[in-house]
Amino acid sequence: MKASHVRKLIKPIESAYSEMFSGQVYRVGKGAVSVRNHSGKAEQTVVGVHGFLENHCYFTQAYEAPTTELILLTCSNYHIPVNGVTPEVPGWELPIKQLEGTIEYDACILNQALSNLPTTDNIRVHGHSRGGAVILEAIKQWPALYEDVEVVLEAPVLPQGKLHALVTTLLEPVSHGMWPWLIRLINSAPSSAYGQTFFGKMNPRKKQLLSKLFSATKDHLTIVRNIENIMDWMARTDTGIYNDVRQGTFLIPAVDRILDRSSMLASARQSPTTMRIVETEAPSHFITLDSREWVPGFETLPAAAQG
Repeated sequence: MKASHVRKLIKPIESAYSEMFSGQVYRVGKGAVSVRNHSGKAEQTVVGVHGFLENHCYFTQAYEAPTTELILLTCSNYHIPVNGVTPEVPGWELPIKQLEGTIEYDACILNQALSNLPTTDNIRVHGHSRGGAVILEAIKQWPALYEDVEVVLEAPVLPQGKLHALVTTLLEPVSHGMWPWLIRLINSAPSSAYGQTFFGKMNPRKKQLLSKLFSATKDHLTIVRNIENIMDWMARTDTGIYNDVRQGTFLIPAVDRILDRSSMLASARQSPTTMRIVETEAPSHFITLDSREWVPGFETLPAAAQG
């Protein structure tokens, strides 16, 4: 990448979205992990891994039960979307050797969080879109850690998957130097100009979270690196990665204009039979935001099943 392009791409992007948060926030490498306070005795732990250009608020309303311990990742070089909490560096943080802004780096953040923070044995790791790939990569890095963990892969980036043709067509003519200009253009346009095409039918929560997408990262370089790494990871990762996934669910939307639905399904079907494939009626890539009805209940968790 040309030095002049890098200079343009590392110009900071101001944070544009945050919500009040009650809990602890830990800095881990170039990312963060937030642990929400819960008012009841924790019966299950959910670890949420957000998607490309999203933030951890994607999961907060889907897991509101007072008995749910909610642990939320902030991927590398993304803004932490919290008000009123000062992040701290935990004693268990380890250096990460992978390149920041990649699926591999964020998988290391996830593994550090999962090995140190849950206080229950009833654990679900839920990833949306790019977050699905982060989970699979994390399992590949440390399979034993996931032996008794349930995974939910929602509209996930998967091995041998593809971007939707519409997204590919838009990205093809964009050079590195054009990114800052393109993002300024997108941010100045009303989201209604492109929202319906990519995001499907809007509701208040979708509007709230998706209108600030291009302010989620700390710089434009992270956006470029995320996109290039997603495409590269899908192309070079074999479906054999599923062999270490013990139990869980693929949630597939009825309509997806971000990822290619047919290649997502074809990839999911290569997984062992312990993984359920649920073809939802969700009208967009953002299944949980369309309706919480498609988020599996906790009776699917390993401890509940054994009980």
